[in-house]
Amino acid sequence: MKNTVRGWLVSGALPASAGVSALILAAALVLPVPALAQQAAPAATSAEPVVKERDDLGKYTLPDGDPTYNIQPDGTMDWYTYSGYRRYHAECHVCHGPDGMGSTYAPALATSLKTLTYAQFMETVVNGKKTVGVGTADQVMPAFGENKNVMCYLDDIYVYLKARADGALGRERPSKREDKAKAYTDNEKQCFGG
Repeated sequence: MKNTVRGWLVSGALPASAGVSALILAAALVLPVPALAQQAAPAATSAEPVVKERDDLGKYTLPDGDPTYNIQPDGTMDWYTYSGYRRYHAECHVCHGPDGMGSTYAPALATSLKTLTYAQFMETVVNGKKTVGVGTADQVMPAFGENKNVMCYLDDIYVYLKARADGALGRERPSKREDKAKAYTDNEKQCFGG
């Protein structure tokens, strides 16, 4: 099955959104990245709102194409952020602690995503990471590139953790959300081979 998302032709078992993520990851790993792009963006000093676009899957993106959260003043959040909360607590919180706050053996992702780029996040989740000699033991993040319960929801998990890192979302369970788009449901089924 083939899909076109933002001009990319994507095929395979992953949903179109995950396919685009994989293409971005591949480009990030092959193309040289300017040093400034890997540094944390400076805090915004103007009151201008961040321009976000919403696609037919219900995903909000920044002008550079990176997925982002959309939380309204009344607390209503986009489906991806809500889904990311659920998926994070199903797959990631055992090591990284509830709400991305960290644990004795895994870093606080709510802190890490203050400086980690989208491409760096994807590379770590897909391929894993090993840091030798930290504390009394090595730190190992397993590779989740083959785990559909993570890869089918990679953007969801990212936007949830980014909202936590930016202080846009507290530790409480999200109560208001946008509806799930039919196209999102279709991609979810495609990702799992249905």
